[in-house]
Amino acid sequence: MGKGFLSFAAAVILQSVRSGYLYGFDIIDITGLPGGTVYPALRRLEEAGYLTSKWEQPSISQNEPRPARKYYELTKTGHEVLAEALKRYRMLEQTQVKKVRQPKPQKA
Repeated sequence: MGKGFLSFAAAVILQSVRSGYLYGFDIIDITGLPGGTVYPALRRLEEAGYLTSKWEQPSISQNEPRPARKYYELTKTGHEVLAEALKRYRMLEQTQVKKVRQPKPQKA
């Protein structure tokens, strides 16, 4: 992933994180992208320095019971790269991720 260039799918993923969808299943749900696209992209976006991540505390997922979630957050560089991508992908800017439902509360 080149510095400053995002694919449309990567831009949609960053935009969903910026909109409050912070873990893989939520991003898949809101974007409609398949998990085979979202999870590798999240890894590459983090490696590129556009996202940071942290695992929720194990006690939270054990109490629910479900697998632990890895929560993502945009970095300053991620915000900058997303702003550039929004200029390039005008359609994305016009159809910003709509909050159809409230994201689940963060428990990290």
